[in-house]
Order: sequence, then structure tokens, then C-alpha cells
Amino acid sequence: MNHTKYLYSKDKTKHRKLYFIIVAIFAGQLFHTQAKESEFIFTCQPYLQQVSGTEATIMWATNKNAVSWVEIAPNDTLHFYATEHPQFFDTNFGRKKIGKLHKIRITGLTPATSYRYRIFSKEVTHKEHQDIRYGRIIANDVYKGKPYIFSTTVPQKNKIHFAVVNDIHENTERYSNLFHAIDSASLDFMVLNGDMVNKMDSAQQMYKSFINTSSQLYAKSIPFFMVRGNHETRGNYSEEYANLFPSPTGQPYYSFSRGPVYFIVLDGGEDKPDSDIEYNGLADFDTYRDEEAIWLKQIINSNEYRKASVHIVLIHVPPIGDTWHGLLEVQSKFIPILNNAGIDLMLSGHIHRHAYYSPDKTLCKFPLLINSNRHILDITVDDMYINVNMINEQGLSEKQFKFDVK
Repeated sequence: MNHTKYLYSKDKTKHRKLYFIIVAIFAGQLFHTQAKESEFIFTCQPYLQQVSGTEATIMWATNKNAVSWVEIAPNDTLHFYATEHPQFFDTNFGRKKIGKLHKIRITGLTPATSYRYRIFSKEVTHKEHQDIRYGRIIANDVYKGKPYIFSTTVPQKNKIHFAVVNDIHENTERYSNLFHAIDSASLDFMVLNGDMVNKMDSAQQMYKSFINTSSQLYAKSIPFFMVRGNHETRGNYSEEYANLFPSPTGQPYYSFSRGPVYFIVLDGGEDKPDSDIEYNGLADFDTYRDEEAIWLKQIINSNEYRKASVHIVLIHVPPIGDTWHGLLEVQSKFIPILNNAGIDLMLSGHIHRHAYYSPDKTLCKFPLLINSNRHILDITVDDMYINVNMINEQGLSEKQFKFDVK
């Protein structure tokens, strides 16, 4: 008997078995990955936008095209399954929208009222003319879990409570730490004052960078107002900004009222000249800021603005310095208008450090408070004072400000 040949044949059999085992493992992993990719899921959890006394907008996303809707119920003692609930769909000119980003505007609500809600998405597997085919429906659990809850705003509220973070640059751990550093029980809303990301690359990156974190922390129940920073003007997905963060104007600049306060949200745009090589010939921020200035003049002359007791401006890029183009644009186009508008406080970010400028220290005839990227501003406002508490990640108050209302 040729023992050498026998041993060789035995080793070859072992190697063949090992090969098939490895192939089976990789095939199993590939099948699991493909199965996971084919599963219809939520990729972005719900977050509230544009909540008022009579309406609210609820946003979320799925990994595949779907028709989506929201069911609303009173926040009472009945189980969510007790009765049928009104359904609100995302529609466009009478047709229900099909897509991955879902924006449901709910109207006809009662002011100062708490509501429970449930989100639904029904996968669209095929669409050709009238041939529409559907897959499975996904929704948040209201059997073992609880429905989400939000409240409409209180008309003529005497005092409001909100908080401000900025320049997080996708650091979700810091974002979470800062939010947990404040007492959020009475929080009316959050302000995200720009540069929450490094750039807008894709929908998934935006969800992962801070939107899903916002939802987990508060945004299922408490809305946030987004202020565009210069980093949100960058990236392949930056043109979708208005779809992710809807506003009354359809622009990144807009205004809103809460309690005694009229808020103006301004967009400083990019900080370099439009011709800069970084923008590859696509920037036109000078013209954009001209249009924004025209809108700003109209706002400060409106009856709603004049009736408000307090006026606060939110803008990522502060009007300080004399060397960067974007800052000079903000100074020349917005500040002359605001100086004649009775502004009580401007809140900014951008420079990643805390700074405060009294009216006699800048071109502004109003206080300018710049928040760092390592603090959260915990703010309460009534018709007499604006109280600001600057808190670090450890929950320690480092500075406090009290501004008289004009």
C-alpha cells in the first residue's frame, strides 16, 4: 500500500471539507446580509417640526419607497386600540406621496392639547401607471409599547423655556450629554443653531449624525427648530435641507412666535466669497442674502412682530470680525435692519467658544451671545427678562445672564 498516496488523499478530503464549510459560512453571511437589506424598516425615527396651536408636522424615513400616514388620538385613558382614529397622509395635489422621507402635516388640532400618535408606512413594491403593488406595513408598537405623545402650543403663554446647542459636528455623545445636563421637563422646544454636521453627504448620514439622536432624546415629543450653519450648506445632500427641515417660508430663514417672543431665524450662508475654489462655481450666496434681507425688512414691519413683547434673533454665523466675507455680508446686509428693530438678544455659534458682546462692543445695538460647542444654553423668557444659563456636559452652570426686555 502506498501510504504517501493515502495520506495525500486524506489531506485532500479534509481540505475539500474545510473549503465547503468556509463557502457555507460565507454564503450564510451573504444570505443574512441580503435578507437584512431586503427587510422593510424605519431608517429615521419620528421627529417633530412646525408645531403650533392648531397643527404639527411629523417626519420620519424608511429604507424603501412607501405610502405613509399618522393616526392621532386624544391623550386620554382609553387604549390606542379602543376605536378608529383619523388618518393623515402625505399628499401632493390630491395624491398620496410615495417615497422614503415622510412628512405628515396634521391640521385642525386644538391649542394647548396633548395628543397620542402612531406612524405607519406601507411599502410600495411596484409602481407603473395604475399598477400599484404593496408589501408589508410597519408602525411603532402601541400594544407592548406606548404611542408617541406631543402637545400643541399654548396661546398667549406668559413664559417659555427652550434650550440651544450648536456646532455639534456629528458628536452624538456630546449632544446627548448636553441635553441630559438640563431639566427638560418643562422644555417647549430645542434650537439647533447650526453646524450639527460636518457636511450633508446623504440622508443616512443626516439621520445617523444627529436626527435619530434628537428623536431618541426628545424630538418624538418636543420639536426642534433648525438654524442652518455654513457646514449644512456643503455636501451632495445639502440641496435636500428644506425637505428635512420644513419651514413656513420654504427657506432656511423664517420666523415663529412662542409665548411673548417673536423669533427670527436667519441664514448667514457660507463664510467665503462665492468665487472660492471650494464651491466649484456653484455658490450664489451674495444674491441669496440680498433676497433674505428683503424678507427681513418685511418681517420687522409686520403686525405680529410689532405686537410681540420680546424679539430674539437666531443665526449661526455671528456678526463679528472684519476679515471673512460671510461675516462682512451679515454685518452689512442684516445688522442695519436689525438695529432699528428693537432686538433684545441675538444667539449665535460658529466660533466654537463662548463669547458675549454688549451693544457698545460691536456694530449691533443689541446684546450678542455666542455659545460654544461644549455648552447648552438653558433659557427662560417672560415679558420682562431673558434668563440664560450656560451649562457644560457635566451639568454644571458656568455662566448666567439676565437681559432686560426693551
